[in-house]
Amino acid sequence: MSPQRSSGRYLIRLDTGTGHLQWVKAGHPAPPLIRDHVVVERLETETTLPVGFGGEEPVISERLLRHGDRVLCFTDGLVEEREAGGEQFGEEQLIDWINLVERSQAGVRAVVRALSHVLKEKRGGHTSDDATLFLIEWR
Repeated sequence: MSPQRSSGRYLIRLDTGTGHLQWVKAGHPAPPLIRDHVVVERLETETTLPVGFGGEEPVISERLLRHGDRVLCFTDGLVEEREAGGEQFGEEQLIDWINLVERSQAGVRAVVRALSHVLKEKRGGHTSDDATLFLIEWR
């Protein structure tokens, strides 16, 4: 069993032996599930409020990943940021870019690096919010 990782407002646990993924979402957009280099769905789930803000029991979601599946966790600043020109970047445009980058890059690091460069370019090289990417691949 791999250790738990916190990525912004996600808590993720991946059993690296079986591909059993568990996650708790506490605010950020649903991470896309990438299979065969294409986003096949968003891992939608209920948001768990932090303790003290009404959250008593976390909502734990589960999924069994297939070999090669990737899950991209990201902060909301990534999609809420305004593009150079004023329009919000948005989740649909992010998914379009994920699909494009996934087809042109092989490794996890190359995908994250290429996606990061595209997002920075689309913002005119500036950002006013956090923009964090965390890509998980199960093999």
